[in-house]
Amino acid sequence: MSRKYFGTDGIRGRANSGAMTPGIAMRAGMAAGRIFTRGDHRHRVVIGKDTRLSGYMIESALVAGFTAVGMDVFQFGPLPTPAVAMLTRSLRADMGVMITASHNQYQDNGIKFFGPDGRKLSDEHEAAIEALMDNGLESGLATSPKLGRAKRIDDAQARYIEFVKNTFSRRLTLEGLRIVIDCANGAAYKVAPAALWELGAEVVPIGVTPDGFNINSGCGSTDTETMSAKVREMRANFGIALDGDADRVVMSDEHGRIIDGDQILALLARSWSKSGHLKGGGVVGTVMSNAGLDRYLKSLDLKLARAQVGDRYVIEQMQKGGYNVGGEQSGHIVLSDFSPTGDGLIAALQVLAVLAAEKKPASEVAHLFEPMPQVMENVRFQKGSPLSNARVTACIKDGEARLNGSGRLLVRKSGTEPVIRIMAEGDDEALLRAVVNDVVSAIQEVAA
Repeated sequence: MSRKYFGTDGIRGRANSGAMTPGIAMRAGMAAGRIFTRGDHRHRVVIGKDTRLSGYMIESALVAGFTAVGMDVFQFGPLPTPAVAMLTRSLRADMGVMITASHNQYQDNGIKFFGPDGRKLSDEHEAAIEALMDNGLESGLATSPKLGRAKRIDDAQARYIEFVKNTFSRRLTLEGLRIVIDCANGAAYKVAPAALWELGAEVVPIGVTPDGFNINSGCGSTDTETMSAKVREMRANFGIALDGDADRVVMSDEHGRIIDGDQILALLARSWSKSGHLKGGGVVGTVMSNAGLDRYLKSLDLKLARAQVGDRYVIEQMQKGGYNVGGEQSGHIVLSDFSPTGDGLIAALQVLAVLAAEKKPASEVAHLFEPMPQVMENVRFQKGSPLSNARVTACIKDGEARLNGSGRLLVRKSGTEPVIRIMAEGDDEALLRAVVNDVVSAIQEVAA
């Protein structure tokens, strides 16, 4: 499906240019408001954001768009993406909006839409919004008496903290645990440390001084060395690193060794299967999930269902197969018993619940399989479609032939930024490196 504004995770781009200008944001608000205005009741939309400087600009434009078509707007300020999804349902809003570019640097921003059920919109809804953005918005403007109103909701953070705490068993406590929490100078910089402290942990917060420019900069789930180093320095029991909007999490054990999304899925699959809470007979991963996870799950007589990369596709596969655990290697973990979307803090608490129940350190519990070697590289491009180039496609086919069934090669365009992602997996790491390097060189030559 050809998209003009939407990618795999809402609308995203460089702030104040392209698809991320206030004019387009206002039109997106007007169009979405029109489509989700159903019935004669006062319609409402909730809006949260992360800590990017451009969030103020995009928020004001969205508020103008929604109120222009008669929707009342509730503004939360900085709040994690999963909190917006939860509060959309809790406040019985007609839709929710999160202003964020997730793990990207501050120069980018984005708009994620949620339906009244707190789930991301379908392709059909996004296509309808796009069509309306470019045609006929003026005909749907509200009359003066029916204009929407906007108000700030001051207790949104407290509501989310209480919700998150309630996912952690009352029989357990975090007392006696020293936990490093890296909030990436993003949306969870207040709520995540507060929730852990209220559950009894000694909290060492980092990445909690946002200034509009430092989100995801040298911190968070995309740069975990900061967290790991702090865990070792403070002799902490555990480390948690969120991304800019806190729907993604990567963790570390007491030695600073990383626990990625695949290891989290393995741990929860083992624990929840043993307790009878696991549904669907396995978990949902993606095409990027490590083969070591697949092997481990098979040893437990559980299955790994693979979806396309992107939490929305993971969620679709979970719904289709009746699973309640799914996620990505990068740290999007979806636990549908608690939330309709990925929630980094809830995922971390479920891992901590296993540690607390088994009374064992993370180093003994959270590394359940030896990952098969993977080599990954990203290549940024400025224009065009490098993957349509004959030289690139030929190089990819050659790489697949060289692996000759002993591994796999995955080359894909990112849905959230102008990047080609290359991943090779297999037992021969030197061969993987050579194959990936050749593909990278081919893409760089045609993308220059």
